[in-house]
Amino acid sequence: MNPFIELGIRHDIVNAISELGFENPTPIQEQSIPVLLTGSNDFVGLAQTGTGKTAAFGLPLLELLDFEENYPQALILCPTRELCLQITNDIKNYAKKMGNVHVVAVYGGASISDQLRQIKRGVQIVVATPGRMLDIINRKAIDFTKVKFVVLDEADEMLNMGFQEDIDSILSTTPEDKKTWLFSATMPTEVRRIAKKYMNEPFELTMGEKNTGNVNIEHEYYIVRARDKYAAFKRIVDFNPDIFGIVFCRTKIETQDIAEALIKDGYNADSLHGDLSQQQRDKVMKRYRDRNLQLLIATDVAARGIDVNDVTHVINYSLPDEIENYTHRSGRTARAGKTGVSISIINAKELGKIRQIERGLGKRFVKVEIPTGFDVCEKQLFSIVHKVHSVEVNEQQIEQYLPRIMEEFKDMSKEEFIKRFASIEFNSFLDYYKNAPDLNAPIEEGRRFERDGERAPREGGNAGGGGKSEYTRLFINLGSVDEFNRGDLLGYICNQTKISGRTVGKIDVKGVYSFFEVQHSDVEKVTAGFKDADFKGRPVRIEISGEGTSESRSGGGGGYPRREGGYAGNRERSGGERREGGYNGGNRERNGSAGGGGFRDFSGKRREDRPERRRRF
Repeated sequence: MNPFIELGIRHDIVNAISELGFENPTPIQEQSIPVLLTGSNDFVGLAQTGTGKTAAFGLPLLELLDFEENYPQALILCPTRELCLQITNDIKNYAKKMGNVHVVAVYGGASISDQLRQIKRGVQIVVATPGRMLDIINRKAIDFTKVKFVVLDEADEMLNMGFQEDIDSILSTTPEDKKTWLFSATMPTEVRRIAKKYMNEPFELTMGEKNTGNVNIEHEYYIVRARDKYAAFKRIVDFNPDIFGIVFCRTKIETQDIAEALIKDGYNADSLHGDLSQQQRDKVMKRYRDRNLQLLIATDVAARGIDVNDVTHVINYSLPDEIENYTHRSGRTARAGKTGVSISIINAKELGKIRQIERGLGKRFVKVEIPTGFDVCEKQLFSIVHKVHSVEVNEQQIEQYLPRIMEEFKDMSKEEFIKRFASIEFNSFLDYYKNAPDLNAPIEEGRRFERDGERAPREGGNAGGGGKSEYTRLFINLGSVDEFNRGDLLGYICNQTKISGRTVGKIDVKGVYSFFEVQHSDVEKVTAGFKDADFKGRPVRIEISGEGTSESRSGGGGGYPRREGGYAGNRERSGGERREGGYNGGNRERNGSAGGGGFRDFSGKRREDRPERRRRF
């Protein structure tokens, strides 16, 4: 008997998923499906990406809903359009042997008129991103008063992306007696809070320890100088001839630059970032899923929701700002029980970040040396040999050409033929890596940075020290994703703490957090001003940064503020080595800083979305 039938799934659904290759339930499916099929509990499921969460909630929904009725009975909220489409397609596939199942995907970047028409025709399951869903609700184009189930998928990602306010507004239109199912890869305090707010004594299921990574993923890091980063990255790729990977960068600009450099250097690569239209994004993803791309270069936001099988490597060209983001990045590989490798390319100053991620995941990372030119050539040679040995021969098609082939090689011995054939690809790598330099940063350099305070904070305090400074550097968990620039953040700090703007030093706005400097005498006043403060329903955290500021930075201070389940670091923005016109080009480094500007109203009003910037061709 099929194991899914034993879990309580009926035959027509089991027959459909069997054709999709479902043989045995994953651990999250095996333990959650019987609970959810009762339809009587709120539910919190904590499991890593790639463990089968869509089927864990999708199959019970198909059992519990009344498909004789054509009104919304289930709402599934997820962070990105990619994940929205994936969930929609998966549920349609699960239900392909059922009748009258209507599922609609509601997401930005596509025609809202088409989505409204589908809703008007009748729908039982709505899969949506929060922004577009709220837009449709505000148009009074959908009625959620009879919704029985709400699923919050990738809840941690939705909160990281600033959707708390939208989720509140959407859920306020649903009945109080509905059941809420929350699925998340990590369980930061914000997710715990949303569970407490919307659920009544939920059944909690944790697969593995909280905030830990997939056990099938190996974690490696390479230490290089900033100027050698791109060259080292290419060498790592060349050392893995069969790589099918996702490369994560911090910014859209860096993503585009790396992809363009790789294409110029002959690699099958393309970029995925927020400036692409939906049509462009779909085109890139189709090429990647069809394996016409070997490397997908992406930002965190663009890659959320990507579900592609058999990704062998995740490469962190730039480390993420949050440990939760690292968990999501690495979860793109080793899906469905397979193995994978997560690689981080860092400079010596970032060793502290690696140590913090290790503690957060409960896993030891392996320091690996950048391979030498000889190592790469050897690996490529035997990759060619393996391909020749395992290639499938189409006897029927090649038969007609064999006489001419044999004639061409009749004067050549078997040994000579093998040498020449293998050299076709091997020679290009041999020429490129001839006299290749050692790209590993000196071990002494890494040890120096660890000594000087860049190591991870010890329990109970931050690493670092340094010389005298008039200012203390503080961390705050608000950044550009909350629509702050430097002027905005200065105004917010002054309004909240009643200190003078003249006493605030340098402000450094990052993605999901920022740093700012205040005079030593104002630290307690700032800390007290932000006690119990919240921004759009999210608690504001203020912590003293171990990085040091002003004069103290030259005194050797270092480290990163300790945070529950995460870290925040001062990131070095570098595009790495950019090869112009091939292998032997020069360097180009791209540096940037957050913009300035006046103050803005903090009443919680939403800004109008900025017009989409089109990709350059």
